[in-house]
Order: sequence, then C-alpha cells, then structure tokens
Amino acid sequence: MGGFFGIASRHDCMGDVFFGVDYHSHLGTRIGGLAAYSSTIGLQRKIHNIENSPFRTKFEHIFDEMEGTSAIGCIGDSDPQPLLIRSHLGAYAICMTGAIKNADDIIKRYLSKSTDHFDAMTGGRVNSTELLAAMINQQEDFVSGIKFAQETIDGSACIIILRDDGSIIAARDRYGRLPVALGKSEEGYAVAFEDFAYNKIGYEDYRELGPGEIVSITPDGVEQLAAPGKKKKICAFLWSYYGYPSTSYEGVNVEMMRYKNGSIMACRDMKRGLTDGLDYIGGVPDSGTPHAIGYANKSGIPFARAFIKYTPTWARSFMPTRQTERDRVARMKQIPIHELIQDKNLLFVDDSIVRGTQLQGTVDFLYSNGAKSVHMRSACPPIMYVCKYHSFTRVKNANELIARRMVCELEGEKGLDRLDEYSDSGTERGVSLRKCICDKFNFTSLGFQSLKGVVEAIGLDECELCTYCWSGKE
Repeated sequence: MGGFFGIASRHDCMGDVFFGVDYHSHLGTRIGGLAAYSSTIGLQRKIHNIENSPFRTKFEHIFDEMEGTSAIGCIGDSDPQPLLIRSHLGAYAICMTGAIKNADDIIKRYLSKSTDHFDAMTGGRVNSTELLAAMINQQEDFVSGIKFAQETIDGSACIIILRDDGSIIAARDRYGRLPVALGKSEEGYAVAFEDFAYNKIGYEDYRELGPGEIVSITPDGVEQLAAPGKKKKICAFLWSYYGYPSTSYEGVNVEMMRYKNGSIMACRDMKRGLTDGLDYIGGVPDSGTPHAIGYANKSGIPFARAFIKYTPTWARSFMPTRQTERDRVARMKQIPIHELIQDKNLLFVDDSIVRGTQLQGTVDFLYSNGAKSVHMRSACPPIMYVCKYHSFTRVKNANELIARRMVCELEGEKGLDRLDEYSDSGTERGVSLRKCICDKFNFTSLGFQSLKGVVEAIGLDECELCTYCWSGKE
C-alpha cells in the first residue's frame, strides 16, 4: 500500500507537508519521500529508507534542506518516490499509490525501440512510478498522458504531480479503487489519501475526487481538467483494515464502520447461541479492536484487552522483510494480562485472516497463559483471491492464503471452482472450511463476517465497492 499528501500554498508549506505525510505512516513502512517547489530554487527532492526509523526522524532536518510554497510527499512499501522527471512536458515531480500488475508487458512495449531504456532496480525491476511517468510522457499534455496511463494499466494508479510552476495535478485511479481527498484553507489547498491528515493542520474538507477525475491545484483554487467517470469500485478493505480510524472515505467514517461491522457479527452469533458462556470480547490489536468493541457493545459481553501490544520499539509487526523475523517480532510484542486470560472463555475479533501465520502464534500464546477457550472471528469474509489492484498484503501467490489453502486440502484443485460455497457459512462446504481452519489453529470456534455484512456496515451500494479479494468479482 502507500499514501501521499500535497499542498499548494501562498507561503512556505514544508512544515504542513512534513506532518501531512507523516500522518500517512500507517500505510507504508519502507520508503518516504518529499518534493518541493520554490520560485528561487525550483524543484527539489529527498527520499529516505524508513524501514528501521520512522518518517519523522529521517526527515526532521528537512526544513534546513528544502523550501517551497508547493510540495508533495509519500510513504510506501515498494518503490522510491517522488521521482523528478524532465520531458517534453517540462520538469515535474511525481508519485503514485496503487499497483501496475502488467508492468512487464508495458516495459516490453516501450523497449521494443532500441533507443528506449529505464533505470533498472535490483533484479532488473523497473520503478513503477518511472514506468507511469513514461506512459504519461507519451502524450502531448498531462491530461492526455494520465488518461492514457490509466487506460493502459492493469491495476490502479492515483497520481499527484508537482509541476515546475508550483501547481499540483491530482488524479484518482480510473475506477476510484483508492481515495483522493481535497482540503481547503486560507493559505491554499491540500490533497491527501487520508483526509484527517489535512484536517489536523487546519484544512477543512473541500471534496473527494471522483473515479478517473483529474484536477489542477493552485493556492487560488481547484480546476477540473477531466470529469469523473460513472463507474466506481472503491476498495472495501480500506474500512476493514488499512484506513486510519479518523478517516472517512466516500463520507463513511472508518471507526464507525468497524463498530457497526462488529455489531452485525454479534447479532448473528447471538441468534445462533454462539455467545453463551463467553467471559470477554477482545480485539486482535490494533485494527481488530474497534470491530471487537462493536461486537461487545451489541452482545453486552464485557470488552477486555487480554493482551497488550508493546509498540514503543516495533510499531508494526510486518516491518521486517523476512516472515520469520516478522513472526518473532509479533510474539515479542504480546504482553499478557493474566487476570483476563486465566480460565477465561475469550472471543477475539481480527480485522481479517490472510495467511494465519501470526494468528497461530497468538492463539498458542493465549492457551499457554491459561485461556480456557479461544473463539475467533474475522471482520472480513474469507480472503480467496490476491488483490489485483493495489496489493494490500505481501501475498503474491493465492496458495499463501489460508482459506484457499484449506480448500485445496479439503477437495484438491476442483474445490477452487466452489470458492463461493466455501465462503458461505450456511453451506456444507462453508462449514467444513471453518472446521478445518479451527482444527489447524486450535480455535474453539471460528466465524467470518459475510460479504453482505461488510457491505451493510459500510453503507454504500455493493456495486460501488471492490470486493475482489473476497468474491473474485471485478
């Protein structure tokens, strides 16, 4: 994943952009970057690796190194950006969020001419942002170039471009799978992935871009360069996991959606008598916690934090690149509250169950500390497909997904033709999948939120949501 932030202001905006980008730190842990424009220096750029140190510490000296009345920045898990580009369109800085799934095919197309080349990274891979810029530069202007890129890309790309006149061009991906929000103040305008980032520095909500919409941003206003398309498929997983609690997408607040989502799961379990005998409801911190609060509030069963994550030194367990190291960090972070675990019947809500590697350790940890029973609920349906549009996990192969892997154990390859049945808890195959995962991880019981429940919790029409990772439907 990744996030970006930018401001076009009447005065120096480096302080605001510094904090605005830092507020996107929950969306990426590997690369951070800033680009700025000032009338005296022109375009400037800094990029740092943030794997072992947060964004703010790597960029705390930025006020001595850069200046600008317009600036953009980003945090991500993959390629270094923003990039500085010089082409027939002029000099500009560019960054993106999303993923280009057909990069190899596009590269072959550009390399068909002997004079074409890209700056190769380790392993021969091309920086996705550089590839995006190359596509934009094929056309006679930015709008045509962005549209061409959006139509060519299999995946998604939200784009911000800082031009050498200080203006910013912002574009949402073709089907609006990821958000782009605009803020306004007396100083100018802001653009962000997470709207709370500009709210915190004094910008009020202006509006969200529509799918495929392109705008030009200056301190004096926002000019629409291309109207939005009619088809929207925003990622439903943003509300379940990635979005920061104070953020709203399409007018729906993340935290409120999670409370409602947990409440819907509790209603279902209460009707089936599955909450009887439970002592406490807890969340697998952090993003599972609000779902659990919603569950506890509806069921009337006390919410309790049976274990605490120790985060002063390891804020996120997937920061290390090796799975074994991530698993060890996850174990080291779990600090038990023995009085809330010993001889207790516990139900935990996690935001999702992807590979299940860390969840296995969590359950073992709870039993080793005296839990009587451990029930697990996933705030999402079973994840059956690898995301095609923005890569919300490190999973590259569908066989890494625990639900899909269990289907193959139960029925072999032919089970992959029945994934919709396995996702449905009301079918024989759905029951067998849940029992299989329970047996593997030693859960007392397991439940997944239904697709219908997630859609209800968000409150948008299902046709406006991308649910590909659960349903396989584009």
